[in-house]
Amino acid sequence: AKPPFGGPEAVLAYLSRYTHRVAISNNRLISADAETVTFRWKDYRIKNGDRQKVMRLATDEFIRRFLIHVLPDGFHRIRHYGLLASAGRKATVAKIRALLGAHTARQGDPPSVDIIPLTLREPCPDCGGPMRIIEIFRRGQKPRSRAPPREQAA
Repeated sequence: AKPPFGGPEAVLAYLSRYTHRVAISNNRLISADAETVTFRWKDYRIKNGDRQKVMRLATDEFIRRFLIHVLPDGFHRIRHYGLLASAGRKATVAKIRALLGAHTARQGDPPSVDIIPLTLREPCPDCGGPMRIIEIFRRGQKPRSRAPPREQAA
């Protein structure tokens, strides 16, 4: 596949500008003292011409506006919505399974005992005898080895 946006580093740089930036960067600050803070800002309402403006605020007003952008504990900057949002995923998936009547199947669980003794309808292609299901394994799972231990095989 074609590398996206010049590679993973470029994608990471692009996303980090939006996910980990602060309300105002240091290079936009012009001056600050006990009484006032002066900074540059961009007026997006102006379509043509110089959009850069300078604003001077009282220090306490600047701090109040800055703190509006600080998230309280427990809040995440990147929003996830939907049934599989990580904040409540475990509870939501459990509720969905309960509503659908589905049971949880873990990767390492062996198949249930009532499945193992089942026989297949097709006879063995070599001897014509009945074939039994001796193991069921899920996609991506390796079958258990049926070979004898190495000490006995030699």
